[in-house]
Amino acid sequence: MRILVTGGAGFIGSHLIERLMKEQNEVICLDNFYTGAKSNISKWYGHPNFELIRHDITEPIRLEVDQIYHLACPASPVHYQSNPIKTIKVSFLGTSNMLGLAKRTKARFLLASTSEVYGDPDVHPQPEEYHGNVNPIGIRSCYDEGKRIAETLSFDYHRAHNVEIRVARIFNTYGPRMLENDGRVVSNFIAQSLQGKPLTVYGDGSQTRSFCYVSDLVDGLMKLMNGDRIGPINLGNPEEYTILQLAEKIRDKINPGQEIIFKPLPQDDPKQRKPDITKAKNWLDWQPTISLEAGLAETIAEFTQRLKVWTKKLTISSAEDYRYNRALTIGSTLLTTLR
Repeated sequence: MRILVTGGAGFIGSHLIERLMKEQNEVICLDNFYTGAKSNISKWYGHPNFELIRHDITEPIRLEVDQIYHLACPASPVHYQSNPIKTIKVSFLGTSNMLGLAKRTKARFLLASTSEVYGDPDVHPQPEEYHGNVNPIGIRSCYDEGKRIAETLSFDYHRAHNVEIRVARIFNTYGPRMLENDGRVVSNFIAQSLQGKPLTVYGDGSQTRSFCYVSDLVDGLMKLMNGDRIGPINLGNPEEYTILQLAEKIRDKINPGQEIIFKPLPQDDPKQRKPDITKAKNWLDWQPTISLEAGLAETIAEFTQRLKVWTKKLTISSAEDYRYNRALTIGSTLLTTLR
């Protein structure tokens, strides 16, 4: 099967591509590398079943594919708020272009939507029938409302043009290859703890989240794509933790006794987040299998290795800078002497 993954060089996309490649599919990775990294997919370079295309999905592209996993979109507040207009364009124009491609090629289309369509929910846990509590003009709206319009477009293409669609609402996902500077709580706490910095908790830490390990999520996405249910379907781990509990758990695994500091809560930050996964269980025979303890152990190990590489590169860079500056000093002294 020929499968397109938009955002394939990103955190979730690269794990999905790994699964698809291992199942002998032909995979096209489409990415503009705004938040994706070539290192996430470099192991597949040169493989006859893998193709990488650098492309911005707000522009149309012509390809021949059987399935489209549409993951492309900055998904952390740091990145989607850095260029909110572009974020909205990715959700609207990008999704429209990919649905147009699906219509032309008769490919099945899966939209990676988000739990953020529920906003700051006043229903808990959140079932798919809940329409959410979103501020349409807040600083998070470029992402929250962007994903809402992406869902709307998907269902309108399905109703108007019989495009085969699947819609997944993804809850907080973590694991290896997360960007260390994306502002999400898991990556933030691990990076800060490994670097010996105080762990930063926004608000009083009582807000809750539910964390799903990336391999569980990928399994859910593939079951949804290859099943007969359209969705939307919640994909996430219903185990719920406060942000303070998560900070303490990560601190105790890496650097017990490390300071935790508190800062003001950002605008419209959800107070609670927990998926109702009844539909995923009944329709897809899916539920998470990786505990937070096991998932954090894998994620911390990968972050630790990555930090060692960064430190080595910084050391080499500093040494090269020193040698360069030393050479400039010696050269300057020689010129002064010659004069």
